[in-house]
Amino acid sequence: MAMNESWEQFKNQARLPKFAFPRRYDLFIKPDLSACVFSGTVLIAVEVVAETRFLVLNAADLAIDRDSVRFKSHKSDQELRPSEIVLVEEDEILVLGFLGALPIGEGIVTIEFTGTLNDQMRGFYRSKYEYNGEARNMAVTQFESADARRCFPCWDEPAFKATFKITMEVPSDLVALSCMPIVHEKVDGLDKILSFAESPVMSTYLVAIVVGLFDFIEDIMPDGTKVRVYTQIGKRDQGKFALGVAVKTLDLYKDYFAVPYPLPKLDMIAIPDFAAGAMENYGLITYRETYLLYDDRLSSAMSKQSVAITVAHELAHQWFGNLVTMEWWTHLWLNEGFASWVSYLAVDALFPEWNIWTQFLDETSSGLKLDGLAESHPIEVEINHVNEIDAIFDSISYEKGASIIRMLQNYLGPACFQRALASYIKRYAYSNAKTEDLWAVLEEESGEPVRDLMNSWTKQKGYPVISVKLNEHSLELEQTQFLSDGSSGSGMWIVPLTSCCCSYDSQTKFLLKTKLDINELTCRRNANKECGEGFWIKLNIDQTGFYRVKYDDELAAGLRYAIQANKLSLMDKIGVIEDSYALCVACKQTLSSLLFLLKSYGEEFDYTVLSHIISVSCAIANIVADAIPELSNDIRLILIDLLQSTAEKLGWDPKDGESHLDVMLRADILTALVKLGHNNTVHEALRRFEAFLNDSSTFLLPPDTRKAAYLAVMQTVSTSNRSGYESLLRIYREADQSEERVRVLGVLAYCPDKDIVLESLNLLLTSEVRNQDAFYGLRTSREGRETAWRWLKDNWEYISKTWASSSLISSFVHAIVWLFTSDEKAEEIEEFFASRVKPSFERALKQSLEEVRNKARWIRSIRNDRSLEDVVKELLPKA
Repeated sequence: MAMNESWEQFKNQARLPKFAFPRRYDLFIKPDLSACVFSGTVLIAVEVVAETRFLVLNAADLAIDRDSVRFKSHKSDQELRPSEIVLVEEDEILVLGFLGALPIGEGIVTIEFTGTLNDQMRGFYRSKYEYNGEARNMAVTQFESADARRCFPCWDEPAFKATFKITMEVPSDLVALSCMPIVHEKVDGLDKILSFAESPVMSTYLVAIVVGLFDFIEDIMPDGTKVRVYTQIGKRDQGKFALGVAVKTLDLYKDYFAVPYPLPKLDMIAIPDFAAGAMENYGLITYRETYLLYDDRLSSAMSKQSVAITVAHELAHQWFGNLVTMEWWTHLWLNEGFASWVSYLAVDALFPEWNIWTQFLDETSSGLKLDGLAESHPIEVEINHVNEIDAIFDSISYEKGASIIRMLQNYLGPACFQRALASYIKRYAYSNAKTEDLWAVLEEESGEPVRDLMNSWTKQKGYPVISVKLNEHSLELEQTQFLSDGSSGSGMWIVPLTSCCCSYDSQTKFLLKTKLDINELTCRRNANKECGEGFWIKLNIDQTGFYRVKYDDELAAGLRYAIQANKLSLMDKIGVIEDSYALCVACKQTLSSLLFLLKSYGEEFDYTVLSHIISVSCAIANIVADAIPELSNDIRLILIDLLQSTAEKLGWDPKDGESHLDVMLRADILTALVKLGHNNTVHEALRRFEAFLNDSSTFLLPPDTRKAAYLAVMQTVSTSNRSGYESLLRIYREADQSEERVRVLGVLAYCPDKDIVLESLNLLLTSEVRNQDAFYGLRTSREGRETAWRWLKDNWEYISKTWASSSLISSFVHAIVWLFTSDEKAEEIEEFFASRVKPSFERALKQSLEEVRNKARWIRSIRNDRSLEDVVKELLPKA
């Protein structure tokens, strides 16, 4: 490198230069929780590997003590001080320029700094809690994806792994935690100095520090690993369920990955203010309270399941993400998709009665929905600037990633897949890996063309729809890229196809590598005893493939028969309705055909299937209200009839010995009937709510059915009848449990009265609602969507500053924009954001606008469905 080159060459770069990298951090941090500031010193052992007069690392929102900055090479005692110290704010880099070339080899760079404990829930920030009626602050870190630089200067990229030796000075009465155990404690007056053991090599985004007042419960693994759950004082018992899941899951993963848990302890801690659901920091996992705490008296069955899945997800990262780390954020999906998939594997082992793999299709449906948009993105996304990273923490990286891993595991077989993963973990332990590295190991173990197969799924966006026609004794197959706007993209995939004919005993598997193929039937109509009265064929058995299927009319009729005759697996019942609904939205099938298909599920009583039926039914009710208001009431009655018999069978009251899934179904189906305006359900909900107001411990309204009751209350609220609204506000304000507060918050704006909607939205901007929870309160009724849009515009400047992080601001945009269904409104929204859009939410805005335009197109299609009126008359329940 020429010695006269300028520091400006490092601006606007996606990555830090590689002429020097860190080996070890000695980090001292002293937070002041009253003043909400912190100070620190970092000594970084740096390896200089190429000629340079610069050191370039990351720093943001920090004040650097320029007199403290120095570099000392191990080759000499000479201390070098930089001639230039430049903080480039827009790129979040710190450039140290020296007069001459730095010696090749190892040296120590020393930097002293100060910063603010911010209120943005990123970097090193403050979270508020109460102790003995007094408001207090705790200090918390959240560094993923690129916010360690807001706590200390560092090489803040996943490939720059190093060891960390952390020391903290904190008030003596507080608990301080980090990734490793405390090895030395010294009390110095009112403060104490804590030294933590040196960590293994790890990426900066996985470092964690928490300081506050906490209680804990613990268990010890057979190998001596100490596992703890930390909570606010008085909530430790709510950590018991998560602790039990963690201990069993650690044991399971140790065997599955064939590698022991790498650290001597594992702490999990509930944080009152937390932007994400949880974060897999090495040895110190941080959680929203709702994803870690469970109270068997006050929590719902869905919450119990969410805690188990979230704990299993974060623990998977201790191997897949922390021990072996993605090389760059392009490979984020490898971390998140895999952890999502394997969390279901763990929960299925712990709670087989939950039928969790069938519930996994919720993940697949979510991934398919987002990836059907033209504004989707490939699983592997090139990241050209740090401000682009957070936008890819979405359903593509998580749900689509998990779904294609499930597809690959199904193709290769579970035993082969597990062997390959164990080999991969061993080979890349304590280092970094790319997607291609995993494919290479899987190819070695399986002998299958994994790279070619999977590149078609990771390097291009979207997925195929397989159109199937029956022609005598063969199936004609055609793949085209599915898009929700009804167009066909140019993508082509290598598709692991599976099919069965009249029975799951007769299955075929093959790779579809071309646009067109003809597959000879192994089953003949009228010649196979398995067919019985009806002939049917199902592609994508148990929905293991990430694609949709469009059947010709004859095959679609066969599937309706198979559903009514209970011939299909639960997963395949879900697949048929999800594909048909998506094709209807894309105007490839009529609403008439979708309603006929829904009728086939009239005798279904399984939660895993009915949860999808409920979702589709509510979506139909919403769209027809805009498309064909003259038929919307009749369609609503058809949908109510579809759900009513199951609701009557379940009733409102829990039954002795009923399953976990029945408890969740009761919650979902009663909530749906309230949304659909079923009078009997609404009246019963209001009756039980009144009983609950008189006695909060009443058995008439357990946690699982409260959402339905709260929604019913908000349906009746108006500016002239506020009593129900005031009662819900009182419940919110008096609740000590995060789950209950979120439950109330989620219904307050779901009201037909626009003034109440506005009042509820304004509540989100007050100190009564934690910033982390505000997006729950954006769930607005159809009648309130214009009010919500005006509110968003009026408060945009404040909202965009207060909820600056990508995931939170994107939630504000999507929750409100998505409600609309016209091209005119899409244009109005686009015009408003034209001068306001930022990279942090640009993708979410484009996707939301595309959804609005897709719904506008769907509405036009529904209005052109000439058979719809007759079909509605035919399907209407008889009086």
